[in-house]
Amino acid sequence: MQKLKMAAAILMSTSLLFGCSNSDNSTSAQKEKEKLPVKEGSEKLDEVALKYREYALSEIEAFVKETETFTSAVKTGDIEGAKETYAPARMHYERAEPIAEVFGDLDPKIDAREGDVPEKEWTGYHRIEKGLWIENTTKGYEQYAEQLMKDVNLLRAKVETVDVTPELLITGAVDLLNEVSTSKVTGEEDRYSHTDLYDFAANVQGAEKIYLLLKPSLMEKDQALSEDIQKQFNSVFGLLEQHKIGEGYKAYTELTKPEVKQLSQSIDALAEPLSQIGVVTEET
Repeated sequence: MQKLKMAAAILMSTSLLFGCSNSDNSTSAQKEKEKLPVKEGSEKLDEVALKYREYALSEIEAFVKETETFTSAVKTGDIEGAKETYAPARMHYERAEPIAEVFGDLDPKIDAREGDVPEKEWTGYHRIEKGLWIENTTKGYEQYAEQLMKDVNLLRAKVETVDVTPELLITGAVDLLNEVSTSKVTGEEDRYSHTDLYDFAANVQGAEKIYLLLKPSLMEKDQALSEDIQKQFNSVFGLLEQHKIGEGYKAYTELTKPEVKQLSQSIDALAEPLSQIGVVTEET
């Protein structure tokens, strides 16, 4: 779940250090620097990063709102209301995970599964999930709902400080699919509620958003690759559509082994070309 080391590496930016000398050479060098042309491709990618930042912020804001509804239901003892809002609320978090997971201290508080952290430190959505579906109660979970709301509000505040880079997007898109193939397909993510397909769909949607933002640049660099990625996204969404019930999804335990295998294979087929999306940052 936590990719703090990778995220920290991605977020590190390099800078050119210029001497503070007042010599003629320094002045001349500065003038030459000012004459260098701005790379159009770089500007486009910066615009993409800005647009993704806006998207991620909107998803986190929706996550805050939906979490308020969820935690209120828990605190008032509305078990059915809490169950109904659990999966839809988490979808906003799953879509924006490349940003949310930057904060390694908050991600486990909000999203840790049982066994990911010591029992006494286990809080967040999955802790409450166990109470709702296994113990069928909200009693004793009010404190976890209160803490979850505090952590989600803190996440919203911290997201403002994230430096979104093209590299973060590219790595994030691939990581979202990796999450699906390693924890969503196995059914271990939402092991009590079996609402894994909601997370599955949200991760794929988040990855597609990144692809669509990068698509114009990718079409210029490698049209065939871009078309292959779009084809594979369409295939995954087609399979997910088969398991929808209204606006939601059926319980993951209702899927047959062949259906699970088919989903897994479709994700692998998408991940392979998507992993090459970094071509958009290569020098022309």
